[in-house]
Amino acid sequence: MTPIAVVTTVASRAEAQNLAQALVQRRLAACAQISQIDSIYRWRGQVQQEPECRIVIKTTRERYAQVEQAIRELHSYELPAIHAVAFEAIYAPYGEWIAQSCEAEPRPTT
Repeated sequence: MTPIAVVTTVASRAEAQNLAQALVQRRLAACAQISQIDSIYRWRGQVQQEPECRIVIKTTRERYAQVEQAIRELHSYELPAIHAVAFEAIYAPYGEWIAQSCEAEPRPTT
């Protein structure tokens, strides 16, 4: 499995927390980090400026389609930003933890 980070933004901290919880509980993500940001963007011909929350979701490339689908189901935006970033390098034990955390069926611990 190949670890990646999926990034999206939402309108509020509550929405970010709900989305992050759902992805981790469904085993689609190992973890999700939430940070508050200011966004400036063009929407329907107008420049907008709004506070948002960015969510960085640690998952695997193999789970991307399911993560994207879940975000689209749970997201309040008409056109949510959803994109993935590959890790150029990753600490191997951390990468393995991401992979194990995103397995549909968890491995038995020994």
